Amino acid sequence: MSRAVLRYTAMRLGIFAACFVVLAALAYAGIIPEAVGRANPLWLVMLALIVSAPLSLVLLRRQRDEMSERIAPRVERTRQSVRQKLAADQSREDEAA
Repeated sequence: MSRAVLRYTAMRLGIFAACFVVLAALAYAGIIPEAVGRANPLWLVMLALIVSAPLSLVLLRRQRDEMSERIAPRVERTRQSVRQKLAADQSREDEAA
């Protein structure tokens, strides 16, 4: 795994953790509801996911672009390999028929 992928993932998890801590503090202070029914931790995790997603989209744009530049050549090589295998399989089927 490349350094760009690890860095993006760590930063994404960091934003999620920060959102979770802030939301937990707000829930503890009574500013937001602590729970929905009996799902206190799940409620805060889901809320943190919802809040951290758009923040990550905006704040980690550069890291996401860098990561995609690293991944794109590998994806293209894999795609070409799969296409070649499919073409070879199809030609074998055509010969057998």
